[in-house]
Amino acid sequence: MDTFDVAALGELLIDFTENGVSSQGNPLLEANPGGAPCNVLAMLSRLGKRTAFIGKIGKDSFGRQLREAVRGCGIDVSGLAEDERVHTTLAFVHTQPDGDREFSFYRDPGADMMLGREEIREDLIRGARIFHFGTLSSTHEPARTATRYALQVAQESGCLISFDPNLREPLWDSLEDARREIEYGLSVCDILKISDNEVEFLTGTADYEQGVAMLRERFRLPLVFVTLGKAGSMAFYGDLVVKADPFPQEHTVETTGAGDTFAACALNYILEHGMDDLTREQLMELLTFANAGASLITTRKGALKVMPTKEEIRNLIREDAV
Repeated sequence: MDTFDVAALGELLIDFTENGVSSQGNPLLEANPGGAPCNVLAMLSRLGKRTAFIGKIGKDSFGRQLREAVRGCGIDVSGLAEDERVHTTLAFVHTQPDGDREFSFYRDPGADMMLGREEIREDLIRGARIFHFGTLSSTHEPARTATRYALQVAQESGCLISFDPNLREPLWDSLEDARREIEYGLSVCDILKISDNEVEFLTGTADYEQGVAMLRERFRLPLVFVTLGKAGSMAFYGDLVVKADPFPQEHTVETTGAGDTFAACALNYILEHGMDDLTREQLMELLTFANAGASLITTRKGALKVMPTKEEIRNLIREDAV
């Protein structure tokens, strides 16, 4: 029996998000646990799956807060290393009126970048059914080499490999570097979750069907999900192209974690149904559930600690169908 359903590697950081203003008119910032791979694991844990995280934090108060938060979500943290010299990575998130976000990162360096190849817990990867990663662990060395090594272990172990580019332009020395690392991820993954703007970045087209066709021509991509924000999402599998409508929310607070929640719901479906011979109806069921989960997280501040339950997601789908 596999030890874990999903093991993920990547950044773990504090997202300082705005939470009101002080009596002097200054923004009040809340220290929310963040980092895309752990958000994915937190949602999977919420759905009853066994998860493990590999990454690095600083030996400081923020690092301690993160370790406790991740452990509190039911995620195995035995692969979470500590750096004695480099502080935990911080991100400051400015929320726009429409709920969209602008990031300022304090990561020059940050502890998540310092994960070394020798700190990769191979057993956590070998014991997993799916290995999930993004590109933030590949912006700089030594984490880039560590990520490549973890992927090698995952491939040798027969894991399904899940990839979310999660492009954050300010974190790269150059966008060519970002493109190269994303393309590496595309060359090794079985499941791709990619956003509309990332498809455009890679292919130069806002016609997402055409963009995905271009990517699938270059790379072996068995299953592709494209998130379209307020326009819903799409799945590409074999000859099938399926599009599902969104669940618009009147009370959107911020979009932090929406893509991660979507990715986790998609992976949860694959864990339960496999990836062979998926039908149009199954893909529509997957997208509908994932869209509803992503919609719910936009009504909450933060992500990792406030992931929706299966019942909340099903209720939203039922309400929408009435």
